[in-house]
Amino acid sequence: MIIRDAVPPIIFATILGFVSAVAADAKPITAAEEKHCASAYHQYCGEYGLESAALRNCMSRIGRSLSNACVDALIEAGEVSRAEVERRKKSGR
Repeated sequence: MIIRDAVPPIIFATILGFVSAVAADAKPITAAEEKHCASAYHQYCGEYGLESAALRNCMSRIGRSLSNACVDALIEAGEVSRAEVERRKKSGR
């Protein structure tokens, strides 16, 4: 009985920790990202909310379709590292 009574607070704390981690991960869109990535966003990922994890995943999936200026803006904003971009170029992804 003691374990059953303790489970809800533990589950609540786990969910709260997850939500806090996701919210802390959210970064505002920079002016450069807005300027250089807007067309890719509207063409490929417009159904996802701005500053959402789903949008980040979508932009990652379409990486090869992004303009160089957009990729540079994403690097500058800390959304992806230059090393990751170079690794993907080499692997053909």
